[in-house]
Amino acid sequence: MVVFPNCKINLGLYILDKRSDGFHNLATVFYPIPLKDALEIIRAKSIQQQPVSFTQSGNTIDGNIEDNICVKAYRLLKNDFPQLPAVQMHLHKAIPLGAGLGGGSADAAFTLKLLSEQFQLNLSTNQLINYALALGSDCPFFIVNQPCHATGRGELLESMPIDLTGYQLVLINPGIHINTGWAFSQLKRLPDASVEPNKKSLVDIVCQPVQHWKNELVNDFEAPVFLQHPGIADLKEHLYRQGAVYGAMSGSGSTVYGLFESGKKLQLHLPNGYFTKSFLL
Repeated sequence: MVVFPNCKINLGLYILDKRSDGFHNLATVFYPIPLKDALEIIRAKSIQQQPVSFTQSGNTIDGNIEDNICVKAYRLLKNDFPQLPAVQMHLHKAIPLGAGLGGGSADAAFTLKLLSEQFQLNLSTNQLINYALALGSDCPFFIVNQPCHATGRGELLESMPIDLTGYQLVLINPGIHINTGWAFSQLKRLPDASVEPNKKSLVDIVCQPVQHWKNELVNDFEAPVFLQHPGIADLKEHLYRQGAVYGAMSGSGSTVYGLFESGKKLQLHLPNGYFTKSFLL
């Protein structure tokens, strides 16, 4: 069977505080977008030494196969469902890596869903979310895969009635890898929008028309990332000069995105090697 894991953008991202377990509490709105990888899982055709064999094409994934998040997802289920057969897995990677788009998290979540469906594990949505959280903070979102307000580590999900259909989405990734741990370490002050009575909540802001977002909807990671990499800040401003209704960095970066009115003609003139994609949502 073949599935197509999609990625996401963050509509606002507040880092609220650091938890006793070392993670951070956050608030964000995840919005799924149609940039996709391709994942195929089939039952192994012959007896093999390892229960899962993994191959990959497209964008290169660094590291050992054993550390790949799709392989980890298989092993996580295999521990609880020993009847899970040996499989061959192939991932074609089109989503940029380390880009703030959640591509790896999507691959892991779709692996869990596909294995459950293909081999009749009959896992509920809540069970899949719990397995996904063991793999990463963004992974539970891709089990639900619809616009959600996320809190906690990102696993507490509440459906959001937000629809960007008809907007043109432009993604730009300059190929700069932002280490998420480093980004968290740069947050000198941890703002908490929920305890500032003169500041709108994230949900209230996102529920406004998109035209109101520019001066109110903030990603807390932008300040340290833009300071370290001014070129990423320039990309956001470039999108606004092109007429974006709203522009922001997704996650901890380095991808920036712009929302444009449908049919807007763009002249981006970006350096060679930048990943750029445009979609009509």
